[in-house]
Amino acid sequence: MEAEKIILKPIMTEKSYAGVQNKVYTFQVSMDANKVEIKKAVEKLFEVQVARVNTITVKGKTKSRNTKNGRVYGKTSDYKKAVVFLKPESKAIAFFESLN
Repeated sequence: MEAEKIILKPIMTEKSYAGVQNKVYTFQVSMDANKVEIKKAVEKLFEVQVARVNTITVKGKTKSRNTKNGRVYGKTSDYKKAVVFLKPESKAIAFFESLN
């Protein structure tokens, strides 16, 4: 799989911003990507050295809304999140550094 199809987008939350100073970055990744593929994709796209990768499958939320015909239930999509830890001697990812 191509690196651009594995790393879908960065996740921008308060918790993920706290990790940027320690070279810990969070990305939404393809559901069928494994840790080795994610590591290679991050190293290729951002030219950094990855120490380790943690992955989490985030379950979608159930949502409801009221309409004229009654209450309608739905569910947001599940997605996979990867937390990437860089080696101390590696450079930081410029995209996240520009946000501080």
